[in-house]
Amino acid sequence: MFKKFLAALVALFLAAAAHAAVDVNRASQAELEAVKGIGPTLSTQIVSERKKAEFEDWSDFVGRVKGVGGRSAAKFSEGGLTVQGKAYAAVAQAGGNAKAGKAKGKSGKTAEHGEPAKKTRASSANAMQR
Repeated sequence: MFKKFLAALVALFLAAAAHAAVDVNRASQAELEAVKGIGPTLSTQIVSERKKAEFEDWSDFVGRVKGVGGRSAAKFSEGGLTVQGKAYAAVAQAGGNAKAGKAKGKSGKTAEHGEPAKKTRASSANAMQR
């Protein structure tokens, strides 16, 4: 009985250690590579950008690290990556899409939070009359 309890305790400890927060401004290249989805090339790029200046927030990180967008930032955050101690989900709830707050739809109008502008029948009818 005691062995099962001890094994469960060790398993919980290892699971917690696997999801330990890795701050992008403090982590070594090896620690960055331990985050699922970050390989040697991306970790080298992160370290290079960090040498110029620390990342201020997730939008700064996404903007400066080539190839990292909102989806990959969310995935890295789920894997334990933080920027200034904050997870990506907190940024997404507070400010919407970190890469771009607006997106253009087919009508050319912008919509907030990365959602394309929707074309309505009225706007289609107006466009046909022009």
